[in-house]
Amino acid sequence: MWIWLGLISMLFLGVYDLSKKHALNGNAVLPVLFFSNLTSVCLMLPLLIGSRVAPEFLQGIGFYVAPMSLAWHGWMVVKALIVGTSWICAYFALKHLPISIVSPIRASGPVWTLAGAVLIFHEQPAPLQWLGMAIIFCCYFLFSVLGREEGITFHRSKWVGLILVATLVSTCSSLFDKWLLQSLGMGPLQVLAWYFLYLCFFFSFITGLLWLPNRHKTTPFVWRRSIPMIGTFLVIADFVYFIGVSDPDALIIIMSVLRRSSVLVSFFVGALLFKEVNMRKKAWVLSGILLGVLLIVLSGK
Repeated sequence: MWIWLGLISMLFLGVYDLSKKHALNGNAVLPVLFFSNLTSVCLMLPLLIGSRVAPEFLQGIGFYVAPMSLAWHGWMVVKALIVGTSWICAYFALKHLPISIVSPIRASGPVWTLAGAVLIFHEQPAPLQWLGMAIIFCCYFLFSVLGREEGITFHRSKWVGLILVATLVSTCSSLFDKWLLQSLGMGPLQVLAWYFLYLCFFFSFITGLLWLPNRHKTTPFVWRRSIPMIGTFLVIADFVYFIGVSDPDALIIIMSVLRRSSVLVSFFVGALLFKEVNMRKKAWVLSGILLGVLLIVLSGK
């Protein structure tokens, strides 16, 4: 069952990525982050309030958000800081890079999740897993070659650096999710509702500090209908994902692979929508990344 939940999450994440690219084209990044996250909070607030006002009703329909200890709220603040840092890096990179460059780099997240499992939990990768990682790193090199054809020098581009940082920080978030939901015993809706709420405080502070005072000197903010779509699709994708991860049988590496396979949606549909170049060459390199990811998954069964 948890595998199917990972696949559903993948589909919604693909649409979420497309909504991000549309919202960020020629737009100010921090207000987009703030208002998209505010949409997520608006979707979760009725559950938080309803769980206090009518707990029996929400328990009956499976949307009850149980109270949490102060220590658990502290972990939610940590989760919000991790996710907020990853999103800021990823959104700035996505604004300045083609989605057909960003999506494959983000798709490599499972490799870093595997590396985290080795370093933190002392897991030993199988030979196929090492082979999968080697293939993916080779594909990174090929993407750097293609990037130079579009004027993007991988080792000098700060935007490529940001998307790599976003991917690494997102890996920390994935490993943290497993610990919160399986080891600590938090509920999926507890994590979802409270980390979105603390993210709202985080983005309010960052937007007010960095963007508002300089809004006349930087890229102007334009409201687009895709901005609330970002928050909406993310709530659905994360809700399904957290339910899957909370299953004791769920493997975080498999869930990470399934979620990052949303690259198939964002890569092919996004490239057509945004008229990007070198698509045939990028598709071959993307196939190599997916092959590497597939080898990691198969070796873990």
